[in-house]
Amino acid sequence: MSRVVPVWTEIEAPRSLRRTLGIHRMGWGDPTTRLADGRFVRATITPDGPGTLVIRWTADPAPAADCGLDAEAWGPGAAWLLDRVDDLVGADDRPGVFEHAHPAVERALRVTRGGRIGSSRMLYHHLLPTIIAQRITGGEAVRQWAKLCYELGEPPPGPDDLVATMRLPPAPDSLYRRPAWWFHPLGIEKKRARPLTEVARHADKLWRWTDAGAPTTAEKLALLPGVGAWTIGSSLGPVLGDPDAVPVGDYHHPNTVAWALADEPRADDDRMLELLEPYRGQRGRVLWALTTSAGSAPKFGPRRRILPMARW
Repeated sequence: MSRVVPVWTEIEAPRSLRRTLGIHRMGWGDPTTRLADGRFVRATITPDGPGTLVIRWTADPAPAADCGLDAEAWGPGAAWLLDRVDDLVGADDRPGVFEHAHPAVERALRVTRGGRIGSSRMLYHHLLPTIIAQRITGGEAVRQWAKLCYELGEPPPGPDDLVATMRLPPAPDSLYRRPAWWFHPLGIEKKRARPLTEVARHADKLWRWTDAGAPTTAEKLALLPGVGAWTIGSSLGPVLGDPDAVPVGDYHHPNTVAWALADEPRADDDRMLELLEPYRGQRGRVLWALTTSAGSAPKFGPRRRILPMARW
């Protein structure tokens, strides 16, 4: 007997700005992005130059009209940032439910329905910390991203009491000519240093690729050395608002999905994609909901020792 295909239906639900915007921050120590109850601050680089955006709200979660959202920006990129606030907070995105879905999917979507899939349009900014996070632990990625920003990032525009401890992402001109050995004291080896410099070298093109949509962006990014399926899949959701984007090659995601949907403690990418296939069109949203709320798969064996490259 064939299985009933799940059907996606949008629903109305209060929006959590904190949950929605949290995906744009690389850990608590991200020098470019601060997130607290009622406030989100981002220092970034736009096509018009550097800018700092602050978004404030008074209720969370809350219906969009009742959250008390207010935005302010500084620097040459201020107008560009303010024009895209609605995109960033997922104003046009809607949560939903799947009829005939796996109970774990139903439960995960219900728990996380306050989150929205926004689109930052800041591909350059998002790619840098995502590349740094390739093949290392989350804690290492947070530390290395912070070190890179404090080494090369300029102070952002804005009031001192807001941005005093923040930094802009490294400007493309300060990054793309650096040799691989320069990154070693930060703990970043050649395999990740090269895509960082390649992204910086093509920074001007990234704005055009983003405007061309998710398929074109994915196709163009795949041409850059060291930018593979995991990096692309991790970027299309937060940057372009693609609810179907799935990072292939993640260490944990296949196990989490297989454990939640099939009671299997271990799986590979093919098995993960097979289990997510009934939710095509919203696979990224389902994956995010499961990894956020469904818990981790069982762990076996000793923890791997971290051997940092940096020598001080």
